[in-house]
Order: sequence, then C-alpha cells, then structure tokens
Amino acid sequence: MSSDPRAFDELMAIRGTARPAEDEVTISGSDPLFVSPFRIGATLADALAARAVAANDLWELRTGRRQRIGVDVRAAAATALGGEDMTLVRDEQGEFRPAPLSPDVEHMVSLTQPWQTADDRWFVPHFNLPHLERRVLDVLGCEPTPDSVRSAVRAWKAQDLEDAIADAGACGGIVRTAAEWLAHPHGAYLASRPVVEITKIGDGEPMPLREGSEPLSGVRVLDLTRILAGPTAGLSMAEHGADVLMVTAPQLPQVPPFVRDTSHGKRSTYLDFTKPDQAARLRELTRDTDVFLEGYRPHRLEAHGFGAEELAADHPGLVYVSVDCYGSGGPFEPRAGWDQIAQAVTGICDVQGNALGAGRPQLTPVYLCDFLTGFLGSFGAMLALARRATEGGSYRVQVSLSQSSMLLQRQGLIGDFEDAPGRLRPEEFERYAVTDAGTHYGDLKSLGPIIRMSETAPRWARTTPRLGSSDPEWLPR
Repeated sequence: MSSDPRAFDELMAIRGTARPAEDEVTISGSDPLFVSPFRIGATLADALAARAVAANDLWELRTGRRQRIGVDVRAAAATALGGEDMTLVRDEQGEFRPAPLSPDVEHMVSLTQPWQTADDRWFVPHFNLPHLERRVLDVLGCEPTPDSVRSAVRAWKAQDLEDAIADAGACGGIVRTAAEWLAHPHGAYLASRPVVEITKIGDGEPMPLREGSEPLSGVRVLDLTRILAGPTAGLSMAEHGADVLMVTAPQLPQVPPFVRDTSHGKRSTYLDFTKPDQAARLRELTRDTDVFLEGYRPHRLEAHGFGAEELAADHPGLVYVSVDCYGSGGPFEPRAGWDQIAQAVTGICDVQGNALGAGRPQLTPVYLCDFLTGFLGSFGAMLALARRATEGGSYRVQVSLSQSSMLLQRQGLIGDFEDAPGRLRPEEFERYAVTDAGTHYGDLKSLGPIIRMSETAPRWARTTPRLGSSDPEWLPR
C-alpha cells in the first residue's frame, strides 16, 4: 500500500483477522484537495479501503476468491463535497451544470459558525431543520440572522450556553482544543473505545450468505436515517449490491440536496413508526431485515419498540447499526449533534482556525465527519455480517461523528495546503462520473463510487428515487 496507513491499520485491527495481502489494496494520490491542514483525503481513502476489504471478506465467503482494491486519495476527498460541485443537473440546453445551492443550506451555514461568548470562548450553535433551529433561537432569544446570533451568543458564558442548549434538546457545542477534549470525561470515554464498536447482543446459528453476484447480494437494509452520515452508510451498502429501503415519514423535515445525493441505488418508502398500524408494518419488515440502520437521537427508537435488543430478540441474526454524534456512552451520549458540533467539541475547529491564521476557530470546508462516519458504519455492518455468517449471533454496530473526528486528528497534519484547489479537475470528475437520467431531480451526473474492485465494481443499480416512491416491502431475493 501507498499512502499513510495509520487509519487503515486501526480499522484492520477492529476487523480482527489476518491483514490483507500486501498487493490486495492500493491507495494512490495524496492530500490536499482542500484548504485544511488535516489529512482529509487520506483518512477517507483509508476508510473506503477498509470498507472494500470488508466487502472482500464477504466475497471470499461466497466464492473463495479475493479481489484487488484501488482507492484514489483525491477522489476520496471529493466524496466529502457531497453535491457541492459533485452533482451536475442537465439544463434546458442539454448541458450538465452544478446543481444550484439550497437556500436552506446557505442559511444554515451562515448561522452555524463559531461565535464568541462572554467569557471569550467560542461556541457553535446548530441551525439545521426548522424545529431544531427554533429551539436554539428560543434559548438565545434572538432572530435567525448572523448579527443577531453573534450578539446573543456574546451575552452567554460558554459552559452555561452549552448546558442550556442541551437542556432544550437543541444542538451546539463549545469549541475545545484537542487536549481539552481528551481531558473531558466524554472525550476520555471515547478515547478508550474503538472508533467502530461491534458488540454481540444475541446468540444464534451461523447464517451463510445467500447466492449472488455481488458482496452484499441478497442482503436487506432498512435505512432509517436522514441528512448525511447515516444515509452515506446506506448508500455504501447499496453500492455493494444490498437492497436498501429508506424509511421516513412525509412530515419529517429533510434537506432535499442531501436526500438527492445519498439516495442513489436505494428505494424509498413512507412509514410513520409513531402510528400503530405503520409501526406494525415496520416491525414486519424488520423480521426479514439483515441490517437495521438508524440515526435518531439516542434512545428515541427504544421508546417506540425499535431498540437493538428488542429487535434482535424478535429477529435473531439482526445487525443493528447506530449512527450518532457522541457514541456509545459518556456524559454527552444522550445528546444529538451534527458534523459541525463534532468538529467544535473535539478540537478540529481550533486547529483549522489556527492553521489558517484566522484569529478565531474555523470549520473545515467540507462535512468530513459525516462522510467518514458513513463509511465506517458500512464497514462495521459488513464486518458484523461476516461474523454472523461464520459464528452466528446478532450484533450492534455503533459509530459517531465525534469518534470520526478523533480518528482524523490521529492522522496528523500536513503543510502547504493554502493553495489547494478545493475541487477535482474536470477530467478527474469524469473518471468517476455516473449519469442517472429521468430521476425526480432531473438528469443527474454525479461523482459515483470511487472504490475500484477487480470483480465486483461498486455501482448504483437503481435510479435515484423520489421519497416515498416504493411500497413498504422487500424485493424478491
């Protein structure tokens, strides 16, 4: 392998079996793509390579063969752009042009920034989704404008504001240094845990993989996630051949460009688990599910009868994947959060701002924690499926934005990033581009799967769906 192998080695230790042959995985290229001192591309490439190794493990269980894997660091970095320059829409003249920016996302970004507090600390409040924005505004007592938010945050001491935001069920966090985070009880807890936690939560007989032409052929994934990290985990499994059924409800708020860019190859249905008849149908679906993927606030699904232990007791052999901000335990475990909050509390904002000489903390140019966490979630799910096939049992997989942020920081820093381009060159984009015609969003050209596998190239087998466009049922295996 070329490229710094530290993140890859850490993930292979979690895999727990013999390291792949030296020539199985090739990682080429180098950072930086973005104006950031962090090894964003290399870390994402290592996570993608690890995901491909987990897919290869399943392929070997099916066929007895292993495949060659290739990942390019610059293309891996570009996955963190999401639709920003990486999704083109055909216009009326037949030309593919960048998808227009969402006004809602632009509004969120303008407010979700580090703001100075009364005690000269910095705090990041989060303003995505209307109901969560309202909670933050109610705590701050201000209007949704940058000047109003700046003035309101300046009236609070940082710790008081972090506590008040948490008590209100809203999202926000103090900008800490990496050392402060590791000294904090929650940071110390996460540092003691693996970046991907896989726990056996039930016994059962081994469940061999069904016949199929791809690593995840015949695998059914219920995807109860929104926004970026969880949907990226579901997308990752769809790319390896899983039948991924997104489950949401019509009234739940969404970010349309994020839905578009993380739904490739999936199907989508509406089920509201707060309504008894629809919850009953969802439970029926879980009995034929291999992977249950959820990204709700911790313990939210347990209150509705869809917690890991309860579902595994009802369906032995289930792999239950949880994606959240703060991980499996510690004092912040019940809190909700977002990519920007993970960057703030764990030290990334502090380092980014110092490296740029900005005189204040800065967020990175991309949602790197979201995409890294999604790749890690699918990696953990596939490891658990391999263990289910050979050892039997039900498994809980837990990944978090904060753990991903800490993994990135463990890779060290780079220099000479000030003139990084921030996007792929057109010819680099075209190398991975996938055209998806006739979607609900128009004709799309998107950055496609960037993992290269010698026998089963990851792909999007289905047209990007409209939300709620499929019946709540599984396809025949």
